Amino acid sequence: AVFTVFYCSVTNGGKTTLAEKLKKMLPNCDIISQDDFFKPESEVETDERGFKLYDVLDALYMDEMVKSIHNWMKNPGSSGVVTEEPENTCDNLKNTDHVYILIVEGFLLYNYEPLNELWNRRYFLTLPYEECKRRRSTRVYQPADTPGYFDGHVWPMYLKYKSELEENASNIVYLDGTKSQEELLSCVYSDIIQELKKLRE
Repeated sequence: AVFTVFYCSVTNGGKTTLAEKLKKMLPNCDIISQDDFFKPESEVETDERGFKLYDVLDALYMDEMVKSIHNWMKNPGSSGVVTEEPENTCDNLKNTDHVYILIVEGFLLYNYEPLNELWNRRYFLTLPYEECKRRRSTRVYQPADTPGYFDGHVWPMYLKYKSELEENASNIVYLDGTKSQEELLSCVYSDIIQELKKLRE
C-alpha cells in the first residue's frame, strides 16, 4: 500500500526539519520537497516594485512535481528507500512492512488542483506574523530577500493562500508552529500511525 502525507507550512514554519525527523521514524519513507521545483531566478516574474514573485505557483515547475509524485507512487519500492527498521519501532508499526510512505512538503500544495487526489493526510503548519518574520530574518536566501520583501510579498501571499484554504479545503489538520519540534513531531507521528491502522483494517 502507498500512503501519502502532504505537509504544508508558512515560510520558516519548520516543515523540512519535521519531514526529515518523521522520515527516520516511519518505515519505507521518502520525501519530495516542493523547494526542489523552483524555476531559475531568470524565469521568475518581477512585480512593479521590483519584488521577485517566488511565493506563487507560477514560480514553480508544478507539473514536474506532480510527475515525480506519480512516478514514486507507481513504483515506491524502487526509489532507493531504505527499508531498515525505523529508529524507534514500536508495536504501532508492526505489519507496516508493505506500506510505503511519501511525505510531500512545501509551502503551496493545497491550491493546485492536480495534487488534490494524491494525498491521504494533510497538515498545515501556521505561525503568527512576528515569529514568522523573526525566523525569516535569520535565514540566508539565494537570491537574498530585498528590503520590504517579507511584508510586501511573502506574508500577503501566505495570508491569501491561507484564506483560500479555509474557504475551499477540508480535511486539513492545522498545527501550531510555535510549539516545540518534539511536540509537533509526536502529534503528527501518532496521527499518521492512527491513519495507517485504519488503512489496514
